[in-house]
Amino acid sequence: MKTTQKFATIMVAAVIAVVFLFGNAALAQSQAKAKPWPVPDKDKAMKSPSKADVATGKDLWAKHCKSCHGSKGLGDGPKGASLKTFPGDFSSAAFQASTDGELFYRTDKGRDEMPAYEKKIAEAGDRWALVAFMRTMKK
Repeated sequence: MKTTQKFATIMVAAVIAVVFLFGNAALAQSQAKAKPWPVPDKDKAMKSPSKADVATGKDLWAKHCKSCHGSKGLGDGPKGASLKTFPGDFSSAAFQASTDGELFYRTDKGRDEMPAYEKKIAEAGDRWALVAFMRTMKK
């Protein structure tokens, strides 16, 4: 009897895992790929005015970004799944090829479902700290 119960428990867990995996894959496929996000040349060239604090960026990420972008920037946060557009993979080569100025601008100004953080994170140095933290997400 105990072997049968153990087997049944394992089978139920396996079915739940398969449903979860396929459900997430289907959801990711239903999200639109982000359209190009042009940044003005003057903003592309911006650099942090001082050494940004990665630890501060990590704390701000947990508070403001993790829910959509995920803890490692893979676009797998719990709110990210409900967005029309995939929140992006910050570990990708394409993302990491962006200039610091581009990342700052996009964080600052926002677009569509991505909110603007210019007022939510009032200190520019803190937004630069977020950029510094995003740089740690390389594959």
